[in-house]
Amino acid sequence: AGYLIDVYRGSVAPEKNPVDFGAFLFLFPQLIAGPIVRYSDMADALHSKRRPDAQALESGMALFAAGLAAKVLLANPLGEAYTQLHSLSGDMLCAWASLGAYTLQIYFDFMGYSVMAVGMGRMLGFSFPRNFRHPYAAVSVTDFWRRWHITLSGWFRDYVYIPLGGSRRGKARTALNLLAVWSLTGLWHGADWNFL
Repeated sequence: AGYLIDVYRGSVAPEKNPVDFGAFLFLFPQLIAGPIVRYSDMADALHSKRRPDAQALESGMALFAAGLAAKVLLANPLGEAYTQLHSLSGDMLCAWASLGAYTLQIYFDFMGYSVMAVGMGRMLGFSFPRNFRHPYAAVSVTDFWRRWHITLSGWFRDYVYIPLGGSRRGKARTALNLLAVWSLTGLWHGADWNFL
C-alpha cells in the first residue's frame, strides 16, 4: 500500500522491473514482524549489484543470533512465567510480577523478531531500519511510542494520520484521527477484538 501511495504522490518512480518489484514485495526478512521497509529505502539496493560481503554476512549472522536469543532465551521463558504468575489470584506481589513478565515478554518477542529480520536483510545485502530504541527508557507515553516499533508508527503517521489532517484541524478531529490510527494499528496486530 505504501508503494502505491508513494507512486501516486510522485515521491518514487514506478518500478518497471517485475523481478526487482517482486524482490521488494516478497523480501522475507521484512515480512516476519517488521521493520516495515519502504520502497524508497530499498530502491537503490534493489538496483545495485550486490556481491557477497563477508563482513555483512558476519554481522548479519550475529544480529540474527541476538534476535533469536532474545526470542527463545528471554521472551519464551518470560511468557511461561507470566502464564504461571497470572494464574495465581489474590496475591499482589504475583500480580505485579506477572505484569513485569508480560511487559518484558512482549518487548523481547517483538524486538527479537525485528533484529532477526534486520540480520537476515544484512546477510542478503540490504540495510533495514532499527525498529526499537529502548522503549522502556522513555520519559513519557509519547516518547515510548517514538521508541516502540518505530517503522510501524512512522508508516501510520505518514500514510494515515497526516493525510487525515493530523493535529491541524482542531482537537475533535485530532482525536478522531488518533482513533483511526490506533484502530488500524490494532487490526494490523491481529484481526481480533482484543487487538482492536
